[in-house]
Amino acid sequence: MLSYLCTSGHIANYILNMDIYSNQDSNIRRTWLLMLVFVLVIIGIGWSFSYIYNDQSILYFAVFFSVGMNILSYWYSDKIVLKMSGARPAKRETYRELWNIVENLSITAGLPMPKLYVINDQAPNAFATGRNKEHAAVAVTSGLLAILDRTELEGVVAHELSHIGNRDILLQTVVVILVGFVTLLSDFFLRMTFFGGGSGSDNRDNRVQMIMVLLGIALAILSPIIATIIQLAISRKREFLADASGALLTRYPEGLAKALEKISKAPQELRRANHATAHLYIANPFKGRNASGFMAKLFMTHPPSAERIAILRGE
Repeated sequence: MLSYLCTSGHIANYILNMDIYSNQDSNIRRTWLLMLVFVLVIIGIGWSFSYIYNDQSILYFAVFFSVGMNILSYWYSDKIVLKMSGARPAKRETYRELWNIVENLSITAGLPMPKLYVINDQAPNAFATGRNKEHAAVAVTSGLLAILDRTELEGVVAHELSHIGNRDILLQTVVVILVGFVTLLSDFFLRMTFFGGGSGSDNRDNRVQMIMVLLGIALAILSPIIATIIQLAISRKREFLADASGALLTRYPEGLAKALEKISKAPQELRRANHATAHLYIANPFKGRNASGFMAKLFMTHPPSAERIAILRGE
């Protein structure tokens, strides 16, 4: 009992030191900043194309497209993410224990009941998505439900509900759309080289085509780095904070610690995971691919599980 109280006190001090309220405000600011930067970058690219091809309609399209993508990111990115992950609605009669856990913890946390989804995949993992607490969803894999006991599943659910309560989910979900767009941009530039353009001479057209090729090659090389930088903009600190908040919610940090141990030791990789959605999950869905080395750790979207477990146990 003394050990539990000490651990709970350690978690409480940790979460207070991280300042949950300023983290919530920071998430909102980062979301709008990312969306603003996206608009400016797309308009800048559109202006460059309109200048190269001497066609103002390209700039107008860029403005329309950037605004439209931001609207799509805000209102529909959660649906896109759930579709990309292969998540299906979890019916109450089929997943009664999961429903009871989420319902009870939502009441305890003072949150509306999120929509529940299950991903048919043996790799144990979970994520939360949505634009706010009134429009949120929690998805878990069938592999997670198979290997966790009730207290461990409560720990994972509490972690995901903490992401909702801490206002992480909008930022995390919008990032999926922006990262996906960055990875497609290089392909777009390369494909543009196959089309004629402007009204100038053949030499001018050749120069334009060369610019497109160079831009495409540069973005093809840089897009994975740019995508990772965008993901890291949401900060790995969010996982520590969600761990701490979830542990306080269940009053049993060991449940989440044991769950993270089981998830980290499971050999399966999530089949539907990709680099655009990896940061959403409670644990790295790629397992051993990015496991070791200084540079690998530098660009990891998740803190090492061992470090998270040690904090939860007050070690």
